[in-house]
Formats: sequence, structure tokens, C-alpha cells
Amino acid sequence: MIDSTLYDTLSPTEAIALQKEMRSKIDISPLPAEIRTIGGADISFNRFSDVFYAGIIILSYPSLNLIDRTTVVAKARFPYIPGLLGFRELPALLEAWNELKRKPDVLVVDGHGIAHPRRLGIAAHFGIVANTPTIGCAKSLLTGKFHEPAAERFAQSPLMDKNEQIGVVLRTKAKCKPVFISPGNKISMEQSLEIIKHCTGKYRLPEPTRNAHLLVNEIRIKAGTPPVQTGLFDAL
Repeated sequence: MIDSTLYDTLSPTEAIALQKEMRSKIDISPLPAEIRTIGGADISFNRFSDVFYAGIIILSYPSLNLIDRTTVVAKARFPYIPGLLGFRELPALLEAWNELKRKPDVLVVDGHGIAHPRRLGIAAHFGIVANTPTIGCAKSLLTGKFHEPAAERFAQSPLMDKNEQIGVVLRTKAKCKPVFISPGNKISMEQSLEIIKHCTGKYRLPEPTRNAHLLVNEIRIKAGTPPVQTGLFDAL
């Protein structure tokens, strides 16, 4: 079991070594169990602030009705280092996760799964630490190359790193920027794609992370630190 409470004691070199260790534990084989609940997780923070706002919502699946939600305001202790952001973000998200009375069958995280230079984006990182099925659904590219999908809804193209497919680029809304889907842990690439497609309605973001995004913005506003206004439109 990886103890995330010790992350603030790691040097960058030690964090990279731990990423490599965790990468070997990732399982992207198909999830055999029936999915009855799905979670959405989002984290919000200002780049140079150590205050993190984390939120998780749980929806029924496949009907996508709200079951539960939880929020946490926490302080990050690991420094801001590109490629190692999971060590900065995960403790707040894990704190919110531990407050849930009922854990979802699958958690969709606003971020990358294996579509990461070391295959350990926040969704994969969280899936290993929490030992739970996770999917990454990110709003922007971190690594890899792809051909732009056609402009229509659900057009897609593979996200590749050399000869390895690390995700799927999916147009969830016609004439809108695509999202970047990759499995995190304990679920396959194909399942990740189909679940995100099922959870996508009239907005760009799938309902689990869209609602988590709105929830986190809500607690930021209540705390007197509203997000930059343009961030609100990521959910559209």
C-alpha cells in the first residue's frame, strides 16, 4: 500500500522513482463487474497557491442521477513540478474519497490516466493508491500525437506515443474541442471510451466530471476564491 501522507517528504527524484514503481501496477484489462454507480472527480487550485479544492460526485449508472457528493479544502505540500502534479493533487482528492459513504464502481477524473509521459496521470495515480477502477478525461493534451477528429459528435482518433496507443481523442460535441480519454486503472481502453460516450449529453464534458467541476467551482465561490471565469466554460 502506497502511503500518500508521505508525499511531502519525497524529493523529485524519489517521486519519479515511485511513479515508475506504480506504473508497473497499472491494470488496464476489462472491468468484469457490472457498473451501477459512477463517480466524477475534479480538483481546482491557483497555480502558485497551496490551497486545493477537491470534489467528488456519485451518479447512478446508466441513468446518471445524483446519489452523493463531497468536497474538501486542503493544503498541498508537494511543490509544483510539471509531470509530478499527481503528488500535489492526490492527497486532497483522496481525502474527499475517504469521506464518501459509498464508493462508486468507476471514478472518472478530470485529468489523464495513462496518457502521461510516465503513464501515471492523476487518474492512474489515484486508481493505484485507492485500488479502484478509474478513467481519465482531460480537457487538453499532455503527451502523444493524434490526427484531429472530424467535426461531428463522437468522431474519434487514437492518441499515440510512437507505436503505443495511450488514449482516445473524442469529439463529444460537434464543432467543439475534443477531450482526451485514457484508462487509469482496472478498466480497459474500450470500456473507458464507451462509458464516457454514454455519460456525455449536450455538454462538452461528460456528466460525472462536468458536475464535479461545477461542484468545485461552487465551493471556491463560497470560500471567496472564485475560479478564473473562463474555466466555467470548460464544462460546456
